Amino acid sequence: MTNDVTNDRFYFRQLLAGRDFAAEDLLARQMVNFSYLIGDRQSGEALVVDPAYGVAELKAAAEADGMSLSGALVTHFHADHCGGSMMGLTIEGAAELLELEPMPVHVQSTESEWVIKSTDLTRNDLVEHGPGDVVSVGDVDVTLLHTPGHTPGSQCFLVNNRLVAGDTLFLDGCGRTDLPGGDPAALYESINTTLASVPDSAILYPGHMYSAAPSASLGATRENNMVFRPRSASEWVRIFGS
Repeated sequence: MTNDVTNDRFYFRQLLAGRDFAAEDLLARQMVNFSYLIGDRQSGEALVVDPAYGVAELKAAAEADGMSLSGALVTHFHADHCGGSMMGLTIEGAAELLELEPMPVHVQSTESEWVIKSTDLTRNDLVEHGPGDVVSVGDVDVTLLHTPGHTPGSQCFLVNNRLVAGDTLFLDGCGRTDLPGGDPAALYESINTTLASVPDSAILYPGHMYSAAPSASLGATRENNMVFRPRSASEWVRIFGS
């Protein structure tokens, strides 16, 4: 668990599917997804980011730390991040979490239809947001950054100088754009314009364990990740757009 030494109210955990929870799930081991818990220790409330696979275990992990889940944040609609069907398999996710504990599921408005089609969630389960909206948990504010490209409504979460990036940006590489709803030009803008406002000092927490390290500073990522090498949108799309 990572704690912020300047604010002992801040609660943050990075959990790897197939290891930290859903350890017996072969698909979880293969997909190496991260879920996150973000909260306020004083209020005892926490948000879960991208609940999938062993959702009861994610809830139990928060409760073991004295926290209760008050909401879910979804980076994008793919089943390995919020549940649903994938490769002929069904992954449990946000819908099953709500059966355990009713709570709002926060999505970007342009992603809501995709989430509804791919999961058992209904529109009444979702709280739709626009770019720059803030979701608060106790005294902790999470800013929602709309970063389309991997999917139309992909979003990243900026909280306490941490960027939880889903599949928008990894330590090495970025999300695919050849799946339904993908848009390479939009992803270029998301990475190079929208995320440009996030300082180098921020720590990047990705949606998958695709690198040896589970996190890195955004400055180091910008220096080492090949997606930052192209000098123009057209060059970027030519290299990474397929």
